This record gives sequence, C-alpha cells and structure tokens, in this order.
Amino acid sequence: MRIHLYSLHGLFRANNLEIGRDADNGGQIIYVMELAKALSRRPEVTHVHLFTRRMDDPAVGPDYARPIEAVNDKLDVRRIACGGRRYLPKEELWPHLDEFVTEALTHIKAESLLPDWIHSHYADAGYVGTELSSMLNVPFAHTGHSLGKPKLEKLLAAGADRAEVMKRFQFERRFAAEDGTLANAEFIITSTE
Repeated sequence: MRIHLYSLHGLFRANNLEIGRDADNGGQIIYVMELAKALSRRPEVTHVHLFTRRMDDPAVGPDYARPIEAVNDKLDVRRIACGGRRYLPKEELWPHLDEFVTEALTHIKAESLLPDWIHSHYADAGYVGTELSSMLNVPFAHTGHSLGKPKLEKLLAAGADRAEVMKRFQFERRFAAEDGTLANAEFIITSTE
C-alpha cells in the first residue's frame, strides 16, 4: 500500500522539526510526522510520501528547498513548489492551492507514485486531497486539526472585528474547502469535539 500524506505549509524535515515559527506551526507538524513514521513501519505499507510545500527562503533555511528528502527507507518528504520561494503562513497559501494540485499531479505522474490512499491534514490540504482524490480516483481520509467555523466563533467572542478576521484567515475559502472535504472524504479523523 502506498500512502500520500498532505500537510501544506511546509516546515517538515527528516530531523529536528522546527516548531513555533507562527501560531499554526507546532503540534500539527509533530503529529503528521509521527503518523508518517508509524505508517512506514507497518508491513502492509510499501511507501509513505509526505507532500508539503517547497520553499527556497534563507529565513527558514536550506532544508525546505530540497525537492525530496528521505526520512527512512519507506518514508520521504516530497516538497512541491507553489506560491513563490518564501515561507508563507498558511493563511496566505489559499490563492496557491490550485498551483499545488497541478504541480503535485505532475510530480505523481512523472515519478509513478499513484497512491492507494490520500490523507490530508488541515483545511488547505483537505482541498488538495479532495481535488487529487477526484483526479486520481483514489480514496482519501482527512484530519481537520481545527475547523474554521468554531475558530471564527471564538475570535468573535473574544472581540475580534468580523471583517478583519474574515480577510486575515481567509474564512470564506476555508469554509468552502472544509465543506467540500467533509462531504467527499471516505472518513474523517477528529481529536476534539
């Protein structure tokens, strides 16, 4: 079984995971890498490919510019270029998701990496997973890590300006991506209510 994991914002490397660069660069990185490693140890799994965003930005270091990085003999990180060269917080990735889908599809076909399963993480990768699942006719699972509607409610309850947070966090795009992902995924993995 070949599994693709998608977590787009890009700060994945084989060793010394970098966490804390911004508010969303923390637990998800660790969770996804630990999941990838655990899946790669399963005897029925032949390969795990962790797809993320490639960047060539001195502010984050050279590790994230490598197109492919082996983690072990059954797991690698595959970095797909989209949205320019510099690091972008996940809120700024939304306009570049179709570019990621196109580039990932090209890479998958060129490298003969057709998956048996796709597993997306967070709303942006859910959008990518939905698109690739449809294009490749492959089932996908999704872990949301957080959902936009409860996040918006919490921000508004804390006194945030609705127009400002809608724009900053790209909630309209996020809601549409989450709705499509939840409707199309074979199953959803949750960690909270």
